[in-house]
Amino acid sequence: MRLFDSFSRLINGLSKTRSSLYEKIRGVERDMAALDENFLERVEEILIEADVGIRVAGELVGALRDKIKQRRSLEKGEALVILKERIVTLLSQDRPSITLEDAIPFVTLIVGVNGGGKTTTAGKLAFRYLKDGKRVLLSAADTFRAAAAEQLRILSERIGSEIIVQADGADPAAVVFDSIRAAKSRNYDYLIIDTAGRLHTKSNLMKELEKIVKVTAREIPGAPHEVLLVIDATTGQNGLSQAKEFLKFTGVTGTVLTKLDGTAKGGIALAIRSEMGIPIKYVGVGETMDDLVDFSPEEYAEGLLGENRSWI
Repeated sequence: MRLFDSFSRLINGLSKTRSSLYEKIRGVERDMAALDENFLERVEEILIEADVGIRVAGELVGALRDKIKQRRSLEKGEALVILKERIVTLLSQDRPSITLEDAIPFVTLIVGVNGGGKTTTAGKLAFRYLKDGKRVLLSAADTFRAAAAEQLRILSERIGSEIIVQADGADPAAVVFDSIRAAKSRNYDYLIIDTAGRLHTKSNLMKELEKIVKVTAREIPGAPHEVLLVIDATTGQNGLSQAKEFLKFTGVTGTVLTKLDGTAKGGIALAIRSEMGIPIKYVGVGETMDDLVDFSPEEYAEGLLGENRSWI
């Protein structure tokens, strides 16, 4: 039931992007007498408009071109099948993840720029773990934004999670230090650290983030076990620029795409995964605490290029 629910939410969340891809590609197929080079050029334009990136669009169209060369022609509808298969391949080359069995407490660092849904994602992730019967501690290490700690505190009360909070303006690394000590002494399964929404152009703020990483590594060998970069899917290619900067400073292990239900450019997931080698771990497809769903390459490809319908 949970798998089907996740599938339906991801499919529905991609409805705007699907309108930009599935319907347009099918329209080009109907209008053209043959699936030739002109068809390929138009498909590439459509993919770029959906923010998959120039390089990825070229790779996807290259897969179509190879098939056409092998068979001299394609049947109507086959292009979408080939594109879906290639998308799944591009998104499935993920490195193994550390699990809870490998590290207790399991430390997750949430990073990203302001406005991307970072603090909300921290709460939603905690909610997922709590539903699985795990003990979760939240750390309000975003001490630069006055409302951040209060927002996380309200979320913690709503979901029933414990939280470590200090005064606004406190040293973020000190908050993290106290949180780690509490997580270890109280035997929490997960520690989720919400960091400031750092502007990736400000090197001093990135250095503060590096300091947090060093504190966690010193107190818990191998930590942080996961660094999730939260990206607002509506930002398009700017999200890719953010990913590159955060990768330099924090060793991002995965990304969370938020507001995927609000954009026609959900192809940014392909650009991030292909160009940066960073797996997409979760996607946000709504406002409720349940609306953080697992990312699946197969479901994502179906959401982009499957039939335009809603799942119930």
